[in-house]
Amino acid sequence: MAKIDILVGTTLGSAEYVADEMAAELTNAGHHVVVHLAAELSELDREALWLIVSSTHGAGDLPDNIQPFCDELTTKAVDLSGLKFALCAIGDSSYDTFCQGPDKLIAALEHCGAKSYVDKIQIDVQYDPIPEEPALTWLAGWQNDLQP
Repeated sequence: MAKIDILVGTTLGSAEYVADEMAAELTNAGHHVVVHLAAELSELDREALWLIVSSTHGAGDLPDNIQPFCDELTTKAVDLSGLKFALCAIGDSSYDTFCQGPDKLIAALEHCGAKSYVDKIQIDVQYDPIPEEPALTWLAGWQNDLQP
């Protein structure tokens, strides 16, 4: 089955809960999954699908635990032209910066040549107080298409 690196950006833990649920679902489906709470470019498998699960913090910022990874992508301008990624963004639409933090990761990845594997999902905790539910529904829509 497929190799998947899950990169987690979390401040209060909700994105980590979502990532853990997704990791369990993918593992049960036979995929090889590694979860990274402090992603470093040197530790990630460039042959794997990078599944990013991140919230927005503050005024549209990334959580502190994933910001250094985004900075590393931006400053090193590494070639990720063969890489595929998927983004699960979690936010609160009562803020005008709804899901803007994870969009910075998309920009950094695309600047390095990476391509989106599927359309991102933006989970609004105003309407989905249990973000794991829409995340798992989104995942179910494409995980069976993953190639080893």
